[in-house]
Amino acid sequence: MTDFSAASARALAGPSWLVDRRVAAAEEFAATAMPDTGAEEWRYSPIGDLDLDRFAPGAGIGDAPMPRLDIQPAALVRTVNGRVVAIDVDEELVGLGVHVGPLVDHPDGAERLGAITADAGDHFTGLNDAFADEPILVDVPKGLVIDRPIVVTHHAAGDGTAAFPRLVVSVGENASVELLDHHTSDDEGQILVCPVVELDVAPAGRLGYLNVQELGATTWQIGSQLARAERDATLAAATAAFGGAYARTRADTRLVGRGAHGDLLSLYFAELEQTLDFRTYQDHLAPDTTSNLLHKGVVGGESRSIYTGLIRVRTDARGTNAYQTNRNLKLSEDAWAESVPSLEIENNDVRCSHASTVSPVDEDQRFYLESSGVPPAEAERLIVAGFLAEVLAPMPVSAAAHKIRSGIAAKLARQAEAAAA
Repeated sequence: MTDFSAASARALAGPSWLVDRRVAAAEEFAATAMPDTGAEEWRYSPIGDLDLDRFAPGAGIGDAPMPRLDIQPAALVRTVNGRVVAIDVDEELVGLGVHVGPLVDHPDGAERLGAITADAGDHFTGLNDAFADEPILVDVPKGLVIDRPIVVTHHAAGDGTAAFPRLVVSVGENASVELLDHHTSDDEGQILVCPVVELDVAPAGRLGYLNVQELGATTWQIGSQLARAERDATLAAATAAFGGAYARTRADTRLVGRGAHGDLLSLYFAELEQTLDFRTYQDHLAPDTTSNLLHKGVVGGESRSIYTGLIRVRTDARGTNAYQTNRNLKLSEDAWAESVPSLEIENNDVRCSHASTVSPVDEDQRFYLESSGVPPAEAERLIVAGFLAEVLAPMPVSAAAHKIRSGIAAKLARQAEAAAA
């Protein structure tokens, strides 16, 4: 069924520069071996179970119901299988020079696509380069502050579909915006999704980015999030991950300008036999840069979580302050969490630290709540809510917090049903 060939890449619609870019990426992909668990970055993953022959790129296009987000966005883009099906942008924003829509419609689209992906990403980032059907660009011009979030939704549909959503976000100098990036897929059928997100923040720019992942139970996701922050820029990039059979996100954050700052947050909850996999790179290239990574997750049933992270401080990045924390809460004996934080320091004038924990629910907390008359299921809900509150509270796009809480509540309800069965 697979046809991830240069000919298939060439058949996708688009201007000549985009077609040529796709073909070159497809040829490079074909010449590169599939990753396996012998490589350190795939060591704990089930990558050997992925059969690309099961999938075809761009297999069909349809529609999907709009997820209930209860947000009044400044702009909304909906895609299905990587192709735009609806766009709604506030006319005032258009008049101010904001672009929200197909990247090829922007005069600088060719320069924006892939501008920050050099020396980052992985094998599947290249696959996205080859088969991204209709890349989306959000471009906020210099000095503009947008006071309502921009929302982009992606849905993958159809058994055997391989979808390649591509989102490029460019925030101008001293501009500010928040963006919600919401991913779903059909509940049935084998689906492969390889999203790529590029977040580029100019000097003194401010970007709050939130990815909410609610994929169907049989979907595989292998995604990349690539970010660059220039001088005095602030990036808050967060993920709330709930779905997928195997869902992996690699996040490369490069702080390239003096005084750049990154808050990197993730909340995840796995159940049944799910595997949620995160690989992060905090790359400090300039002096006086700061980053603070906090990933907290819950695993129940026979699920697994994987976290591998690296803080890298380059030779010229004196004055770096970088922190990396991963904490995991196990709700069952059969759940499993792997946590491997690490440091690579090339300058002595820095402050860096990392920490990780994997632990079951505190029995003293459970006993205290239950002895106070709190039912067992409610006691577990309160403990989990308290555990995750630290990472949920600072997430950008605060209007989406209810959506995340609903995802947590649904997971806990299924845990309680399984325990009672």
